[in-house]
Amino acid sequence: MNSQLSGRRVALTAALAALSVAVATFPSAAAPADKMTPDALVARHLESIGTAQARASVSTRIILGTSQVSILLPVKGQNRGRAVLFSEGEKSAFGMTFKNPEYPRDNVGYDGSRVTASQVTPGVRSPLGDFLYRRDFIFKEGLAGGTLSASWPLLNLSARGAKLEYAGTKKSDGRELHELRYTPRKGTDMSVSLFFETDTFRHVRSEYTKVVPARIGNRSYADNVQERESRYKLVERFSDFRQEGALTLPHIYKMELVIDTQDGTFQGEWLLTLDTFTFNEKIAPDSFNITAD
Repeated sequence: MNSQLSGRRVALTAALAALSVAVATFPSAAAPADKMTPDALVARHLESIGTAQARASVSTRIILGTSQVSILLPVKGQNRGRAVLFSEGEKSAFGMTFKNPEYPRDNVGYDGSRVTASQVTPGVRSPLGDFLYRRDFIFKEGLAGGTLSASWPLLNLSARGAKLEYAGTKKSDGRELHELRYTPRKGTDMSVSLFFETDTFRHVRSEYTKVVPARIGNRSYADNVQERESRYKLVERFSDFRQEGALTLPHIYKMELVIDTQDGTFQGEWLLTLDTFTFNEKIAPDSFNITAD
């Protein structure tokens, strides 16, 4: 009886050992959120764009489509026009034109040295153009336009020297997204977060935020109660991913800007629907300098 019981124990121990080996060696589809690292997230994200060979084969991008602007505050207005995005290496630019004499265009570019932006009237930029001009790191870091741009920093992180921090998952628009916090090598006074789908690892959202506390100085109480904090927020959204050549890229690009300060509130949206993608076509260097246009 004892020998039978001992034999059963040996067989059970062997079965459990075999099961442990099988579980340990069984491949996992994706790392759990609490085990995700910035390097792992970036690697999976790059695969969502295309193979390493496909990504390396594209040196320039010229993307055309339509544009629509919707101003929500302080007064409502809407207009339609054309849009273009083009990029090469660390240089990138976008342009939008509208059939509106008060807002005929919005162009911003980075020529590898400085960021320039068009003016809607002499000495005056649009709220979007002014925001990007003053926060020039968004273009200098290659963040503007996400994966639509050849300057996208995650394509060549070693050259950027940015600090990445995985912040877990966050629910946005009814779905869970991986959040990656991005800090440029030279720093910035804004918080930058990049968001990726948990299943495809496609980059679908970027957020740039800054909050300036209300100023409290040597003023009367009556004045101080009217002071309030200032908020700046730009959100880039990307959707409708489809294959263009050997790359999978978004065909809908939306920018949402909110500026809420003591002087008032501005809220606007720019929707770009992209339909023509051209790769590896030569781009004149001065095209990235908006003031040269």
